[in-house]
Amino acid sequence: MLTTLKPTLLFCAALVIPFQTAQSEEIILFSAATLQNAIDEINVTFENAHPGTKIVASYNSASNLSRQIVEGAPAHLFISANERWMNYLAENDAIDPESRAYIVKNELAVITHKDNPDVEINFNSKSFWENALKNTRLAIGDPDHVPGGMYVKESFTNLGIWDVVERKVAASPTIRAALVLVERKESDLGIVYLSDVVISDKVKILAKMPEGVHAPIDFPIALVGKNSSEMAKTYYHYLLSDESKAVFKKHGFSTP
Repeated sequence: MLTTLKPTLLFCAALVIPFQTAQSEEIILFSAATLQNAIDEINVTFENAHPGTKIVASYNSASNLSRQIVEGAPAHLFISANERWMNYLAENDAIDPESRAYIVKNELAVITHKDNPDVEINFNSKSFWENALKNTRLAIGDPDHVPGGMYVKESFTNLGIWDVVERKVAASPTIRAALVLVERKESDLGIVYLSDVVISDKVKILAKMPEGVHAPIDFPIALVGKNSSEMAKTYYHYLLSDESKAVFKKHGFSTP
């Protein structure tokens, strides 16, 4: 009997294993780093609802990620923290233009460590920033390529004081890295996304950036390439769903 059963079991296994493999799929998401906490939570729910599907998320500055995509990195979806780097992919014919949409919105906030005294921020005053940054640096994303830092530069340029602030900037590779500098008290002041403050119990908000001094902080999403799988499209639509919007709002984002 044992001799008869073994081939039967092997035959059943041969039928089952290819079926399981055919159902599994890995979806690669490239996303701006500030979305990590929210998207990690969304991904758990999506994977539980789609057994065999694995979301592999890479979080970095939008500039680094978009360049990697143009150079051939195998991403299926891309979320940028500004229009510039999504435009860059569009200009290089790297995204499906019909899939381009806005996924979340954000704001900028001036922060300090929670143990520091409160300071009334005078955004328009050069003397204020000269004194405030006399013995420290302003932690921001690198204004040359990190979207969050680019928004800060745009804001202070429009306020007419970038020449004062620029000399005292601690340029970080991502907004999250700028947040860490303030958490560690390596910088007394920083400017990060409002959503980043939600994830930290070590910093507090001193003021939000005034309205109208920078372009709207809209995060665009798009499918990479023009031949996405059905599961990648399903994931894309889930990221734009009401269920995902609720998660983004919990993490400090607003949604279109």
